[in-house]
Amino acid sequence: MVKKVSLLLIFFILAGTFVFAQRENITIKVAVIGPGDALYFWWGHIALVVEETRTRRSQFYDYGIFDFSGDNFFFNFAMGRLWYSCGASPSKANYDFFKRTNRDVVIYTLNLPPETKRKIRDFAAANVLPENKYYFYHHFRDNCSTRIRDIIDLATDGQFKEEFENEKSRFTLRQQVRRHTWFSNFFDWLLNFLMGQVIDRPITVWEDMFLPSEVGRTIEDFYYTDINGEKRKLVLSKEIFLESEARPGVLETPRRQWPFLLIFSLVLSAIFGLFFYMQMKNIKAGRVLAGISMSICSLFFGILGIFLYFLVIFSNHDYTFENLNVLFCTPLLIAGFPIGLSYAFTKKQEKLEKYGFFIRIIWFVTLAGIFLSMLIKILPWFYQDNLASQMLMLPIALLFTLQPNKLKEFCKKYCIWAVKFFKKES
Repeated sequence: MVKKVSLLLIFFILAGTFVFAQRENITIKVAVIGPGDALYFWWGHIALVVEETRTRRSQFYDYGIFDFSGDNFFFNFAMGRLWYSCGASPSKANYDFFKRTNRDVVIYTLNLPPETKRKIRDFAAANVLPENKYYFYHHFRDNCSTRIRDIIDLATDGQFKEEFENEKSRFTLRQQVRRHTWFSNFFDWLLNFLMGQVIDRPITVWEDMFLPSEVGRTIEDFYYTDINGEKRKLVLSKEIFLESEARPGVLETPRRQWPFLLIFSLVLSAIFGLFFYMQMKNIKAGRVLAGISMSICSLFFGILGIFLYFLVIFSNHDYTFENLNVLFCTPLLIAGFPIGLSYAFTKKQEKLEKYGFFIRIIWFVTLAGIFLSMLIKILPWFYQDNLASQMLMLPIALLFTLQPNKLKEFCKKYCIWAVKFFKKES
């Protein structure tokens, strides 16, 4: 009797173990993380979370791992060769990090059948193997967000991409970038300045999802047909896991940048113009300050020109290509730095005339480039949203090209010539 009871008990234990093993124990989630403090965190982050009930393990699959201490990291970054990797780590450690660094975390639990969950788990586990973990990162086409987007497409058997690859986006890539940079005036302008016209073309919702927040926004109301023919809402639940405090939000639409920069440039030009006026009144400090102002502006924009030409000609950062800003912000401007200083501190009038002439030529080339870049945008093949950069440099280029002290002499000579001409004709 005891033997029969023992066999029956063993049978039930084995049967229970088999049933438990077949029960659903995998949960697939997408964690969308908000912006952080460092510049490379301004656009947020995203990860795949795989939870297994039986093992009580929650793995955080991160596709945006890089190492500043890696071999030639900064050189490779400058050249546009960005080697990133993916890895898996305990979810709790990541959530604790995001809490310490004051970042939003929104978790989307995906509504997938058991077979698909296992497929996604196995796919993610294969991704982090040493032979698979490294990949060539691209800011817009292959990053931490597009990798998660593609995994969602895998989970829906291609239906996710089919739904959104032809749906027109409400923004361009440039506008999407600038929604996240508005709170830093300098970097908002600088990044806008360095990116070319290739990011001003119309894009699709599928391309929008280079941003983690766009992945979250898009999957929230998406429906698909699973492998069993059942129509499902992709997101089973949405949880606001962490909320940041006093962090600048992401704009719904990017702000217009050029009016602020035009006003800033006009004010700056008025100050520089005052220096030239002081020089016209034979105040020595006016000449010194006018020369220094031309020198500093030439140095600043000349360095930017060198950096811009390097990105366009030598690097693999393809989103900086076809940049109309190369027409007016050129490395030639760097020559204005020593010439401006010489203008400021020379004591001989003939040298002052020579230095003034040379720096006028340098800034005249800049001025001509600005007008050319405006004119060429009439053609649809050359459109670039770079009005902010043009408005920043235009008043300064006009001032340094005309140089009010020289403008007065020019007008005086022209008026004398005109008077003589009309007298002769009459």
